Amino acid sequence: MNVRIYTYCKFSSKFRLLLFVLICFACVRSNDFDNLKPSCESNLVANISYGELRDYYQGETVQIQEDWVIEGYINSSDKENNFFSVLYFQNSPDNPTDGFQLEIDMRDSHLFFEVGNKILIRLKGLYLGFSRGQYKLGGVFSSFGNNSVGRLPYNSIFEHVFVACESSSVLEPTLSTIPDLEDIMVGTLVRLENIEFSSEELNRTFAEKEEETERILVDCDDNELYMLNSGYSSFQASVVPEGSGSITGVLTKDGTEFKLIIRNLEDVEFDQERCADIVDEFTSNSIFFSELADPDNNAGARFVEIYNASPEPLSLKGWQVLRYTNESQKVSSSTDLSGYIVNGESTFILSPNPDVFEQVYGFLPDVDAGTNSPADSNGDDNLVLVDPFGKVIDIFGVIGEDGSGTDHEFEDGRAQRSQDVTEGSSVYQFSQWEIYNDTGEAGTLNLPQTAPDDFTPGIR
Repeated sequence: MNVRIYTYCKFSSKFRLLLFVLICFACVRSNDFDNLKPSCESNLVANISYGELRDYYQGETVQIQEDWVIEGYINSSDKENNFFSVLYFQNSPDNPTDGFQLEIDMRDSHLFFEVGNKILIRLKGLYLGFSRGQYKLGGVFSSFGNNSVGRLPYNSIFEHVFVACESSSVLEPTLSTIPDLEDIMVGTLVRLENIEFSSEELNRTFAEKEEETERILVDCDDNELYMLNSGYSSFQASVVPEGSGSITGVLTKDGTEFKLIIRNLEDVEFDQERCADIVDEFTSNSIFFSELADPDNNAGARFVEIYNASPEPLSLKGWQVLRYTNESQKVSSSTDLSGYIVNGESTFILSPNPDVFEQVYGFLPDVDAGTNSPADSNGDDNLVLVDPFGKVIDIFGVIGEDGSGTDHEFEDGRAQRSQDVTEGSSVYQFSQWEIYNDTGEAGTLNLPQTAPDDFTPGIR
């Protein structure tokens, strides 16, 4: 007797679905992804301006509840992976006056949203926020009870973002210069001419591998602008060009700093000779530390005062104040003074907290140096003033020696430079200082100082 044995395989519904998808995919013999794009939109009409949308933001991230539609033109592309999960769009294909950022959870968005596409965004349900100088739209991200704009989930993108049924526009970037960049240009496409990479960037790649990297661009007048590059971009390993020329990109802002993001290497046209070198960095022995403050009653009112004894103003491009914390022999923090000028026979003040400084002393400092900066010393650190060429022009304290209990401690007190000092010293000279602190050791005065009465910022 012949016995036939039949094997019955029971497939799950998920397996059958996967098998169906694989069979269908195998039937596709074309790489034309246009068929995957959603149909264009011809019925939506914009009913809110960029300015009105900005005004809807009142200082904290908000979900839009109104039936608003805004239109714009895509000016960014992730085709070369220099943009990631974000779309930038502006209010006009040429001479734009506004731009927004849209956070999306989508890779290869250029397959659906191309540069020059006119889009319409249904705003109801989206979140609107502002951070680091940029207005943003998208989903929501919560951290410690605070909402901020996050990526719009993939499945929701095509419920809010629609490509208009009209031909793509050729975008004309706004022609500008580094000094003329304005906030209204943020999020829009700009073009800068007579630009080159800073000499310190030459022979470097556009970005470090797998790291977001800033490269310094300069114009022929030595104005600087940061270029922001992704370490995952297709041109990450390309060496920056040596010449000068024009560059096009989306202008962004990080706090007070403008930054430029290119879409591809075609945005960089450096086919001219480099700009002639300009001598705009100067040294001087006539500037020095004149007052250091660590008030006993208010750490937020600390400051460092510098004085220029020369009658001539001095550009501080390339100058730095360095802090060596306690006995450290390595620089613990620094403040770059580039971009500032100290007038002749005038003071120049660095503060770690300008708001507190103004409340205490009645005027704003020249520099917001930030917390843990040289201006935020607690009185037992060593400070150094360095010129653009690395030369020590003035010093307070002894590097490698903790100031506590020494003749360079001003903890809870003040270090005041003698009036007869007219130039800096590269070696610490205790005889040039009158020092108050909470110990009174090593010839200093045991007399803690309180703000504002015991300090004279701005007065030499």
